[in-house]
Amino acid sequence: MSQPTSCRKAAVTAPVITLLHVTKRYWQGSVPVVALRDVSVTIDAGECVAIMGSSGSGKSTFLNLIGCIDVPTDGTVSIDGRSTTNLSDAELTRLRRDKVGMIFQFFNLLGTLTACQNVALPLLLAGRPPKQARQRAHELLGLVGLKERTRHRPYQLSGGEMQRVAIARALVNDPTVLLADEPTGNLDSHTGSEILSLLTSYCRDQQKTLLLATHDHGAAAMTDRVLQLRDGNLQA
Repeated sequence: MSQPTSCRKAAVTAPVITLLHVTKRYWQGSVPVVALRDVSVTIDAGECVAIMGSSGSGKSTFLNLIGCIDVPTDGTVSIDGRSTTNLSDAELTRLRRDKVGMIFQFFNLLGTLTACQNVALPLLLAGRPPKQARQRAHELLGLVGLKERTRHRPYQLSGGEMQRVAIARALVNDPTVLLADEPTGNLDSHTGSEILSLLTSYCRDQQKTLLLATHDHGAAAMTDRVLQLRDGNLQA
């Protein structure tokens, strides 16, 4: 896989992600806490966008809303033309399964499963035939450079290899949107750079949308643009 210095933005006519006047409030007892405040933004298909901000700025809430893990208190979030407003939990689960791939800082691999089994699991849970799921998992593990590690369990893999397995798992359902929450936070700088190159290369080649939550200005420089959050507000 090639290793570009940045993602190439796709020419499209409609955004794949739209937030319109989105506010998200949580409650700590009787005290409201505003995690996001009147955020409006559109993100196109094929675009790489970095989400930056200090701890507590709203980055995780922003990703959770786009990932259909949460819903806004006010405003609307639309993913690939479909509003998440008023969807049931089952409908949100299906939208997340079909449209969103998630990559985490701590990998979230199942230790008792091999790399292939970890990658195939979302397809099996979606009802795909085991043989088809295994074939897809092998294909993606080859794509991320782990063709020879398919039978290894997480404890037999390095941190960079585990993150590659996590990336393959996030891609297994061919999502429209990839969400990466500090994906290099537990990796050394060289391995982290390789992981970011892998993600941006995939975005470029497959015209997928990547949202990258990061504190790393070097990582942000590899994206098409940066959204800066501060105390729940999207900075101009």
